[in-house]
Amino acid sequence: MCALSVLSQIDAVAGLDSVLEIIQVIGFVLSAEGFGEQPKVMNGASDLLVEVLGAAGKHTRAALGTNALPFSATVEIATVAVVRSS
Repeated sequence: MCALSVLSQIDAVAGLDSVLEIIQVIGFVLSAEGFGEQPKVMNGASDLLVEVLGAAGKHTRAALGTNALPFSATVEIATVAVVRSS
């Protein structure tokens, strides 16, 4: 799951306790022509960020459909987070 990867990367670099705010999440969803449910696909990632980080996990979001992603991924997530420096 991509949101787990995002949380893992933040934890490795700064620690989850240092997250002040997730500002933005952009999700790219591999989609067939005519598929328009990308926001529903991204709901799981958004929900997990809020579940793990509480109010700091609330964010703005864009969910975009695409016909290809690198390495045959089905979802790619870009996240902007503000963390407390040590």
